[in-house]
Amino acid sequence: MALDSLKWWQKAVFYQIYPRSFADGNGDGIGDLHGIRQKLDYLQSLGVDALWLSPHYPSPQVDCGYDVADYTGVAPEYGDLDTFRSLLEEAHARGMRLILDLVLNHTSDQHPWFQESRSSLDNPKRGWYVWHKGRGGQPPNGWYSTFGGPAWELDPQTGEYYYHFFFKEQPDLNWHNPEVRAALWQAVRFWLDMGVDGFRLDAIGTIFEDPALPESTCPYTLDEMYRRSRLARSAEERLAVQKDWVELFRPQVDQPGMEDLLRELRRVVDEYDDRVLVGESDEIRYCREDMLHLVFNFPLMKTDRLTPAWVLENQRQRLGELPPTAWPCNTLGNHDVPRVYPHFDDGQHGPALARQSLALMLTLRGTPFLYNGEEIGMGDYFIQDPSQFRDPLSLRYYALEQSLLGHAPAEALRYAAENGRDRARTPLAWSHAPNGGFCPAEVTPWLPVNPEYARGVNVADQAADEGSLLNFYRRMLAFRRQHPALIAGDYQPAESGSPDVLAFVRQGEGERLLVAFNMGLEAVCVNLSALGEAAEGLFSTQSPRRPAALDRLDALGLAPLEVYIARV
Repeated sequence: MALDSLKWWQKAVFYQIYPRSFADGNGDGIGDLHGIRQKLDYLQSLGVDALWLSPHYPSPQVDCGYDVADYTGVAPEYGDLDTFRSLLEEAHARGMRLILDLVLNHTSDQHPWFQESRSSLDNPKRGWYVWHKGRGGQPPNGWYSTFGGPAWELDPQTGEYYYHFFFKEQPDLNWHNPEVRAALWQAVRFWLDMGVDGFRLDAIGTIFEDPALPESTCPYTLDEMYRRSRLARSAEERLAVQKDWVELFRPQVDQPGMEDLLRELRRVVDEYDDRVLVGESDEIRYCREDMLHLVFNFPLMKTDRLTPAWVLENQRQRLGELPPTAWPCNTLGNHDVPRVYPHFDDGQHGPALARQSLALMLTLRGTPFLYNGEEIGMGDYFIQDPSQFRDPLSLRYYALEQSLLGHAPAEALRYAAENGRDRARTPLAWSHAPNGGFCPAEVTPWLPVNPEYARGVNVADQAADEGSLLNFYRRMLAFRRQHPALIAGDYQPAESGSPDVLAFVRQGEGERLLVAFNMGLEAVCVNLSALGEAAEGLFSTQSPRRPAALDRLDALGLAPLEVYIARV
């Protein structure tokens, strides 16, 4: 495709900001919109084009902001609507777009809508949520919440049960009700009228459930499934458990109606110029001209090691299944999964592997999404005291490890810390100062700061180091912008003859670029003469960098873990 025919979101590199942990602008230990505004110059210097803001709405913070209590407000600890407007205007003034999280499946149980809905059986908003009578003193059926326990909660005031796929404090909205749709579309228009550039849609696969309320055909309880998943050792056992997980929740996810709902939302968004919808889903069927603009390529990150075979097969499947008019979207991290650096670190070559991870995101076809802190190589931080957990899932794991598996508290704590979501949500370290410069030394941050900041994993130290990961991010992002083929060009895999070398060609805008990754730990010499006799080296992760000179393609040498980009 021609570069000038692409939309901004096809050319952009997105950067996800987790507001509570990004930058504390008022010194209370909680990240906020003031802090983000103060760091806009930093984000501009990094070279990203668009910001995705995780939930900033008023919330009791039961599920870290994904329990929304007001769709058109700002959490007081983050600022107010005037602060948000200033942030948006200043981001736009720097040439950066901004999209928001949109949580459609559920609200907080503190949302005024739910407070009205539960007030009486005949309240006008009763039908805004999923209410059902019990069955012989029991819930309407045996469905589970994915976060533990039954999916039904008895409301003593009215004697009926409401449905919640997530925590009981997150009641599901009834999307079969046209009044619910109208209310949410009004909230969408509120932000679009203000100038917001689009939305990332949270957990869209859970919006509808089977209205007939059929029982799951899975023969296991949720606790039994947890125990089986923890005890599975072989690939066959893990696959069997995975299939049973799907069966356990089959009546509750990916139900009919989703496509029509997305089309309706798309019509609302298309009332405005040049906005984007990104789905938290890897379902390609939602990526259509009349539905979502982008869906994440989550399968790419679901490995402990990026190999040529893994990447090539992923790209073969994804690009092969996308409709001709659809656009790819790639990521290796976000606020729900391990951080990129520790995820792919082999314990010895972390810096080189982190550089390969970024280079892969910026050279594959499609829109890349990065997560705050990746650029300085932040690691996961494992909390040592259960009272410091802010993710309720960690507390659930801590209890289940002891009650179902008989583990000692210390062992249960280790598992909960390593598998909960707090590990990747700790505050970003801005300097070598106490608390990593996130907040004043005398203030306790909302989550502990990873002590790695004292070892150089902070912005200030890396900004001053030409060879740092942060400055590599800046160079790599600038390089992508300078070479339109990496943005608009076609993708074609190239046969390298080595199982350790990933090679592909990006061609377009008058450029033909070879991108080669040696993902192995030994130097290799590969024959890529099918692409031509010689290549002009443009970029390499080797130090000193390969000069801009012609390299023979019939015997191209690649150092261990090198990323090499050349014009062919």
